[in-house]
Amino acid sequence: MSALRLPHQRTGRAAGVPYVALPPEGDPGSAPLIVGWPMLDSPRSAAELAAALPLAGSNAWRVFVDLPLHGARTPDDFERVLGEALTDPLLRLHVPVVRQAVREFPQVVAGLRAELGATGPLGLVGGSLGGAVALTALTATTVPVAAVALVNPVLTARSLVAVAEREFGVVYPWTPEAVEASDRWDFVARAAEIAERVPASAVLLVSGGADHAEFRRDAALLRDALGTVLVTVPGLAHALTDEADAAAAASSPHTEAVDAELAAWFDARL
Repeated sequence: MSALRLPHQRTGRAAGVPYVALPPEGDPGSAPLIVGWPMLDSPRSAAELAAALPLAGSNAWRVFVDLPLHGARTPDDFERVLGEALTDPLLRLHVPVVRQAVREFPQVVAGLRAELGATGPLGLVGGSLGGAVALTALTATTVPVAAVALVNPVLTARSLVAVAEREFGVVYPWTPEAVEASDRWDFVARAAEIAERVPASAVLLVSGGADHAEFRRDAALLRDALGTVLVTVPGLAHALTDEADAAAAASSPHTEAVDAELAAWFDARL
C-alpha cells in the first residue's frame, strides 16, 4: 500500500526513527503532542497510519512513527529477517519490536519536541501491536503521558498467539521463555500499573466489532478492570485499512468513525 501524502505533512527522523507529522489547527508551538504507532497489519507504516487516522481537525501535533523493521525501516533483506523471525514470532518478532520501540521512545519524544516545538501535554495512540507499544511506553518509562487511545490493541501475548494459531493452523511451542514473556505482556493483569500512571478517564479503548474475538474480549476485560471507556465500531475488522487500495485509507467509513472519535477525545483531554 502506497500511502497518500496529506497537505502540510512533514517527514523527518527523531532519534533516528522515521516519522510523519501533521501540524495542529492552532498555535503549533504550544500545541499538545500525540505520538502514534501503526499495526503489523494495514496500516503498517507511519505514512499509512497518518493517511488512515490523521485525527483530522485536531489542535495537537500528530506524529506517527515507524515500528522497527517496518515502513521506512524495512531492511533490504526483510524476507530473510522475517523468515528467521517466524520460527518463533512471539520471541523473535513481536517482543523485540515492542521492546525496541519502547527503548527509543524517550529520545523520540525529546527529539520531536525539539524539532517541532511542541510544548503541550503528550498523548499516545497505537493500533494492534502499536497499542502494546503505547502501553509498554506508558508503564515502563517515566515520560509524562496525559492520555492514551488504543485501537484494536493486542493487550495480551496469549491472545496474539491464539489468533495466530487459529489463523495459520499452527501450534505455538510454549517454552519457559515464551511463558515469561507472555506474563509480562498481559495488560489486563497489569491494569493497576496503567492506573498508577494515568486516570481511567485518560484511557480510551476502541474495538472493532469484527475484530478477533480474543482481542475484543481482552479490551472488555481491561475496560472493566480500569473502569474506562470502550467504544465499539460496528463492522471494523482488525486491520484498519485495505492495503490493496491506498485511496480507501482516508475515506473508509470505519476509519472515519475511529478518526473522529480519537480526535474529539484527545482534544478534550490534552
